[in-house]
Amino acid sequence: MNDAPQPHRVRDLLTSYFWSGDVIRSRSVSDIALTGTVDVPMPPARLLADWEREIASRLVLEPGDVEVMPLARALVRWPDYKLCVQAVSDWTCELGLPDVLASSDVALMACRGARYHHDGAQYGGAAFCNLFMSEDKGLDLHFPSTGYRIPLTRGTAVIFDTGQPHGVIQRGSTGFNVADFGPDQDCTQIFLTWELPIEDAHVGKALEVTFDIDRSISLQLDEEQVWVNGARAIVCPDSGQWRPVD
Repeated sequence: MNDAPQPHRVRDLLTSYFWSGDVIRSRSVSDIALTGTVDVPMPPARLLADWEREIASRLVLEPGDVEVMPLARALVRWPDYKLCVQAVSDWTCELGLPDVLASSDVALMACRGARYHHDGAQYGGAAFCNLFMSEDKGLDLHFPSTGYRIPLTRGTAVIFDTGQPHGVIQRGSTGFNVADFGPDQDCTQIFLTWELPIEDAHVGKALEVTFDIDRSISLQLDEEQVWVNGARAIVCPDSGQWRPVD
């Protein structure tokens, strides 16, 4: 867990409304970020070259973009993939999350930094577990509501609540700035991400999530969303601060 001293701040009350089967449930949004560094081999040169071609020719990542990469194709050129998964699995087991990866969906992603956002409107029923495969390029995963900053290096592993605002920004920066990701800069990060079910007892306990905190509102909703201090809100992509929905 990231337990470094954080500046004092007044915390907003965040509520995630998420699909549980065919009903909407409510829950708290965790401000915990579980992080560690696992030992994973460097991806082979031909896989790195394939990723570079994919990003340049098909994705054409702009600053702040986060896009899906073809995992099935990568596996053909990635003999150590299972070692990477095993390393994360061992780490999650140490955190009290046994076998959670095996039953979770996984995707391969690429980002050129990331504008601040939350994923509670699409993945409110999940926590993300990310394993970063790129070398240190001077970027941090930043959670502006809590102040957590996690330096991204190969082997960085993070579990966090999808409803918590986050972004990938230049180390030392106070927010997301397009100018920090110029065309001549090598600032692309490749990472694996798993969707951990938030209703799993181990996941909910590790992130200290409380369920069914606002049944009356959840009964009125028909889509996933995050509310802040009793009202629906959006995240400013540059600062990561919450703003009311107009």
